[in-house]
Amino acid sequence: MLRAFAQAFRTPDLRRKLLFTMGIIVIFRIGSFLPTPGVNYANVQTCVSASADNDVLGLINLFSGGALLQLSVFALGIMPYITASIIVQLLRVVIPHFEALHKEGQAGTAKLTQYTRYLTIFLAILQATTIITTARTGVLFGGCGEAGGTIPVISDDSAVTILLAILTMTAGTGLVMWLAELITERGVGNGMSLLIFISIAASFPAALWTVANAQGGFMTFLLVVLLALLLIAVVVFVEQSQRRIPVQYAKRMVGRRVYGGTSTYIPIKINMAGVIPVIFASSILMLPTLLAQFGDQNAGWVQWILRHFATPASPFYLITFALLILFFAFFYTSITFNPDEVADNMKRYGGFVPGIRAGRPTAEYLRYVINRVTSAGSIYLVLVALIPTLAFVLLGISNIPFGGTSLLIIVGVGLETVKQIDSQLQQRHYEGILK
Repeated sequence: MLRAFAQAFRTPDLRRKLLFTMGIIVIFRIGSFLPTPGVNYANVQTCVSASADNDVLGLINLFSGGALLQLSVFALGIMPYITASIIVQLLRVVIPHFEALHKEGQAGTAKLTQYTRYLTIFLAILQATTIITTARTGVLFGGCGEAGGTIPVISDDSAVTILLAILTMTAGTGLVMWLAELITERGVGNGMSLLIFISIAASFPAALWTVANAQGGFMTFLLVVLLALLLIAVVVFVEQSQRRIPVQYAKRMVGRRVYGGTSTYIPIKINMAGVIPVIFASSILMLPTLLAQFGDQNAGWVQWILRHFATPASPFYLITFALLILFFAFFYTSITFNPDEVADNMKRYGGFVPGIRAGRPTAEYLRYVINRVTSAGSIYLVLVALIPTLAFVLLGISNIPFGGTSLLIIVGVGLETVKQIDSQLQQRHYEGILK
């Protein structure tokens, strides 16, 4: 494997792509620590240390590599683009025009991408306004940094400074989106996925250091590392697993040539929805806690929310989290894979599943297989998402440093990136990374 990586850097074209990708990653990490204009960086660090156990906006902070709580230029990270992409995909079910654009091919996809970019900027403005507001009122840091207090995070509370901070964070989101597209076009791997990967991986050393300093010391740290390696092995195995549905194409004459007569298969991944159900579920469970921060802390509904949703280890939170993952796994799979459309395309080109009639029977068979595979995939997502949390509770670690979502994203993106490098090496007749 090391020889294959060395060979990748000896290949001029591939070396340029790898170095370009690394350069963009360096720029992204520098922007994650560059303070937004008007923000007092020293006071922000004090408030971050004082509110280490605050889980509000934890998912966005995870995807920004800790830049959110630093109130940096790239504080929003790639989260607005992820949200916009998911909304546009969901709107395909509601708005027929979006579904028609999806079927138009490259031109329609370019139009949907344009809509996604506009929606990303709109969401970035909303999220930047929310973050600046919560930082000024002290909600973001659990009361620390409140305007008029001893350690305000925003030194100048004027409207011009607030507007400049919002515009800077919004522009940072647009720049992150552009950098990700540059990686996709001129680098290696999917740009958006790689930036998410880097953001999450950047928080892992601090998370492991937290575990090492927890109760139990080195033995606890060793158990957590072994659990992480076991989960990574399970994730790699399941993400590579497929249910292959055989497809036979009948022979047909077009002029004097014979087409078809070949056998292939439809690869159906065990986890077709990827990490999207976990992200959806985490985002929804984050909203009640965020709303409770704006209410009267002595009110009954606020106390109920803080008791059941503020702690990821509470039984109510875990059960709700599992149910939401199961629901979104089926929901997202039904959006991304249309059995009727696949069956119609197969029938149009003379393809059929052996033993199944073309047309509606094929669509019903595909739907039956998809439901069974998705059932296994959703249970796998629930287990991977919940096992780290349960393990940390059993080990007595109250501040959970990372969860199954992080491992799913890191392993998934890592596999896809290595596959792309491997395919480019094999195109140049070199031995690949994957054996």
